[in-house]
Amino acid sequence: MIDLSQRNVIENYYADINNLADLLTKLVNSYRLLIAGAHELNSISLAHRRDVKDALDRADDLGKVIDHLVEALKDTDYGYISYCKLKTAVMKEHLQLDYIKDEIDNELKL
Repeated sequence: MIDLSQRNVIENYYADINNLADLLTKLVNSYRLLIAGAHELNSISLAHRRDVKDALDRADDLGKVIDHLVEALKDTDYGYISYCKLKTAVMKEHLQLDYIKDEIDNELKL
């Protein structure tokens, strides 16, 4: 049985993973904007090649940060997914399926 302190650790772990995923979304959006900006800059005839290269370098630097974040998420997902699978297995073992079926049937009658 999971006590409250263990549950808090798991919930905090999930929150950390969720924060990493949110950060990844924001960084990928920023990366796309940087690439689009470099493309637009490249299409301007008066733009200097150095400016375009600098814009691509910024996008490349952010791409490396994104790669590190993806690796961090790969490392964390195993532990959380294992926890979810174990919890599901335990719940399946202890659930009373007839009770759940009756509960659903009662809701449908309303």
